Amino acid sequence: MIAPRMSLEEFSSVLDALSEALVAIDKEGIIVLFNRRAAELSQRSAAEAIGKPVGEVMQNCRLPEVMRGNADEPHRREEVGGTAVIASRMIVRDPGGKVRGAVTIFQDMSEVQALANEIRNLKETRELTEAIIRCSQDAISVANERGETVLINPAYSQLVGLSEEHVLHKSVTVDIAEGESVHLRVQRTGEPIRGARLRLGPGGREVVVNAAPLIVNGEPRGSVAVIQDLSEICRVSTELAEARQIIRRLESKHTFDDIVGDSRAIRKAKELAMRAAKTPVTVLLRGESGTGKELFAHAIHHASDRGDKPFIRVNCAAIPKELLESELFGYEPGAFTGARKEGKKGYFEEADGGTLFLDEVADAPVELQAKLLRSLQEREVLRIGSSRPRRVDVRLIAATNADLEQMMERNEFRQDLYYRLNVMPIVVPALRERKEDIPLLANYLLARVSQDYYQRTLKELAPETIEYMKKYAWPGNIRELENAIGRGLINVQPDDAAIEPAHIQVTPTPGPASHDLPSPYLGGTYADLRNAWERNLLRSALEVHGGSRNEAAKSLGISIRNFYYKLKEHGLA
Repeated sequence: MIAPRMSLEEFSSVLDALSEALVAIDKEGIIVLFNRRAAELSQRSAAEAIGKPVGEVMQNCRLPEVMRGNADEPHRREEVGGTAVIASRMIVRDPGGKVRGAVTIFQDMSEVQALANEIRNLKETRELTEAIIRCSQDAISVANERGETVLINPAYSQLVGLSEEHVLHKSVTVDIAEGESVHLRVQRTGEPIRGARLRLGPGGREVVVNAAPLIVNGEPRGSVAVIQDLSEICRVSTELAEARQIIRRLESKHTFDDIVGDSRAIRKAKELAMRAAKTPVTVLLRGESGTGKELFAHAIHHASDRGDKPFIRVNCAAIPKELLESELFGYEPGAFTGARKEGKKGYFEEADGGTLFLDEVADAPVELQAKLLRSLQEREVLRIGSSRPRRVDVRLIAATNADLEQMMERNEFRQDLYYRLNVMPIVVPALRERKEDIPLLANYLLARVSQDYYQRTLKELAPETIEYMKKYAWPGNIRELENAIGRGLINVQPDDAAIEPAHIQVTPTPGPASHDLPSPYLGGTYADLRNAWERNLLRSALEVHGGSRNEAAKSLGISIRNFYYKLKEHGLA
């Protein structure tokens, strides 16, 4: 039982180093070996146990029974000294097969369980890690410290075009068509790599690779690489740039960049507006309907030091005159029948710290103009039903397409309010006054309308269409141009090469500006032509009466409510 050339003390030291308890008896049942772990389990020292019958030292030891039964007992669950163990008992025989004794080995069940749990946890962690890698949409390859690929995921095979059997347990260079292996570079330098460009697989797919070393217990054990298709990155980058352009354009009414045009007239208007934006001066935007006055108002606000504050737009023509005062200045609780019991802020208070844009300011009733003037001069508002003014810090931008000078002569607009608003007048030119901008504007609107409204395949404007547009007077200005382009996109057929003049269906407008309009019939239904005639008639009536809706309605013999309804119907309000 004792190895040659090893003393009993040396052999005992070896047995004491074991993590299992070991007890051995001779054929008479006397304990001859009893290591340190056995002493801990039985709470008896080796000196107390060796030389004594095993039954006196350890109850239920069963070694004598094993010898009598002449059969080993492997892996029995038992309890020794209150500790659950796994016991294995074996008979010891001499070379002739004669029984010389027996030995038992006890292993603490808690240690076995802990070891089993650790193995199971390691296995689960490995399986989970592999599952995550395999489910990743990024192509991943893992190499060991010998430079062999040990793991790839399906995304790798799809991207590179190589299956597991082509790369696993082979050199990491097997998949490289052009470039240096990032795995070898990482393992050589011990430093991560980002953005390495390579060509991989039989097709030479151009990729970008990020790689990092794998360190386990402070020791390098390999490397991991994440591979991305460069063409996909380029595609996503392009889409992102296009999305940002769309977002920028959707928000462009807040900037000067998208006031499109390079004519002298529009440059002059933009220069004045940019200058005004840097000051708190009141701005009066003048120009025909559809020229882009509201766009200028947004751009001025955005470029001012109030750009991050409220921007409140009020169309004075769209609010009934009897309600306009309460909307602008607010009211106190119970100020009038139907008023909210908690009262209401007016638009002036809503715009406090920012900009108030009064569109169609000429439509404000004369009796309200005095209160408007006082609010501008005193920088305070008086709610309906209140005697206590409220301080407001509001930058005012007003806009109108009316002839205010004529309205003052007819006592329809207060002279003092006119001079209070006309501190910084900016005339937004009509489209017919800057026809050199039509090609640029038309193509800009074509791209915008096709994306935002109709989602149709983008068609080019035929050169003759651009020339046709340049000959038309565009009494509805940019708004009419945008509507015409929208019609063109709807009318154009998939097999048409471009948008032709017939597609846009511009109808000659009666009135002073019609002398430069083409007159031939270009197609369109009777209903479309009638609508165009009615729209132009309304526009002409407004022009004749200096923008006054009341006078225009009277001259046409219809009510102001019906007149305003028709303006809204034709996009002229």
